[in-house]
Parts: sequence; C-alpha cells; structure tokens
Amino acid sequence: MELSFSFIVPVFNRPQEIRELLESFSSLEFAGAYEIVIVEDGSTDTSKEVVESFDSLLNISYYYKENSGPGDSRNYGMARAKGNYFIILDSDVLLPPHYLDTVSNYLSNKYYHCFGGSDAAHSSFTPVQKAINYSMTSFLTTGGIRGNKRQLSKFEPRSFNMGISREAFEKTQGFAKIHPGEDPDLSHRIRKAGFETTYIPNAQVYHKRRISWSKFYRQVMKFGLVRPILSKWHPDSAKITFWFPSLFVLFVMASILFSFIVNWLFILPVLLYLGIVFVDATVKNVSISIGLLSILAVFVQFFGYGLAFLKSTLYIRVLNKQPEKQFPQLFFK
Repeated sequence: MELSFSFIVPVFNRPQEIRELLESFSSLEFAGAYEIVIVEDGSTDTSKEVVESFDSLLNISYYYKENSGPGDSRNYGMARAKGNYFIILDSDVLLPPHYLDTVSNYLSNKYYHCFGGSDAAHSSFTPVQKAINYSMTSFLTTGGIRGNKRQLSKFEPRSFNMGISREAFEKTQGFAKIHPGEDPDLSHRIRKAGFETTYIPNAQVYHKRRISWSKFYRQVMKFGLVRPILSKWHPDSAKITFWFPSLFVLFVMASILFSFIVNWLFILPVLLYLGIVFVDATVKNVSISIGLLSILAVFVQFFGYGLAFLKSTLYIRVLNKQPEKQFPQLFFK
C-alpha cells in the first residue's frame, strides 16, 4: 500500500509554537508529498496568521473549532484529513530533518497500523526544559517505566509523536474525552481491535515542554490521577511498575523520618540514588546546573505523580467511585 501522510496538530493559544513547528517542517528531507492539518481548539490567541504565512511553502489546512480538548481536536483533524496514515504531533515539538524519511522507510519495510516515537531535548532548549526532559525520558526515572525501544511489543505511543492508520482510526473512532491518558487508552483499544502497535527507533521529536515547575507538577499529578482509571478500563494493562513513583515517595518520607529518630544512615540510599541521577544528567547534558535541576525535576515528577496515583487508587479502585464524577477535571464534555 502506498502511504499518504497527514500530520494532525491540535493547538490551543500557542501561535509561536506553531511557527517553530512549521519552520521545522520546512527543513524536512522527505521527497514525497504530505499534508499538515492544524486544528485550533477554541483559542483566543489563534495561529491563523502564522499558518497563512507558510501557505506558499507547505501544504497546510487550518480549522477553527470550539474548545473540546486535544483528543477530540485530533479526531476532528483526522476526519478531515486526506491521507491514509495520520501522524499526531503536539504543538510544542520540533521535527528533525530525517523524521518523515525514517517513519516512511520503517513502515514500508514492515507495516504497522500504529506507531510511536521517542522525544528528546534540542540543544536550544532552556536548562529547565532539558532537566524536565531528562526526568521524563531517563531510564533512571519513569522514562524506564513507561516503555522505550527495548519494549517494542505492546508499545503505548504518546500523542506528541504517534502514528495511526485511517483504518485503525475509523475502527476505533479515535481518542476518547479523557485528558491526559487519551493516548494509552487509544493504544489499548487499537490492539483490542486487532491491530499491532510498534516503536520506531530514531523517529524522535524534540519536545519543548514549555512549562514552569508548577505547571509540570500539575501535569504529572494528572498523569498519576489518570493511571488507575486506565488500569480499570483496561485490566490487562495494569503493571506493578506503575506503583514505583508512589513507593519512591513513601520510601523517601520513611528514610527522612528514620534518619531523624534512629540513625542518619537511613537517608543514604536516597542520597545515593540522587547522586546517580545528578551524575547521569550532568554527563548527558554536559552541564552541572542541568544535573542539579534534574534532581528537582525528579522530585517534582515522582511526588506529583506518586501522591496523585495513591489518591486515585483509593477513590477508583478501593471505593469504586465513577471517574467522571470523582475527577471531572480529567474529562472534556
């Protein structure tokens, strides 16, 4: 089957991100044709003028709709796209020049109805962006928990860098109204519909993650809240590793307590782990300051996710509360 690619990009009040993303599109080395579908999700600061400035360079379609969340906006874009294979991107990513060549060659050799790729930090990113990227992708943190290229089977693509065939979209009806969590939910439904998912090595994007520490905390907190919901919807997806951030939080708190009331040596395992994170982040980013910031990022991520995971587990798994009623902030109407 000849592949015809349509990029689907929802955006909400981030025209500058769209400009930078489209600039990266203009540097793609791919020789074939493709289209870009921008879906404005009820923004007050729209990207229309930015998109129009690239009309002569790129094949772009622009749609404005009322706010209904990123999942529904992606569905909206896929329903209007012309291609037979959709690539979902977040507005805060940049594409390396080889990206579409890498994806096309991989799928031409062995076709999959759904794929995912990794994310990385571009050299131009700020120290905070690089530290957060490290915490989100490192094997020493949850990057090693949520899956990487070593776990190709049953890979759960993330919607900042995700491909889905038109056939799989039409059979599953796309993303649900939950957010975050709409991407692993769709991955599970795609597999239940009889399609395979895969990880494409080297099909990475540069993920800007333009968020402050407080926004990062709220983001990972929502990830923690949504995971027990997804495990209830898809029982076969539950893993003991989802508990690791919560266990880390409890371990840190217990270590601090016992170091005060018993012996200070109880804090050594925590300090050893943080030392390893510091050295690894420093070496990978060639920066001591990013190494230090990465320690803070790990604490924000693990405490934000871990405490929220425990809270959601109590309400959803133990008390059997309805997710939409207990955590309405996770659902779009």
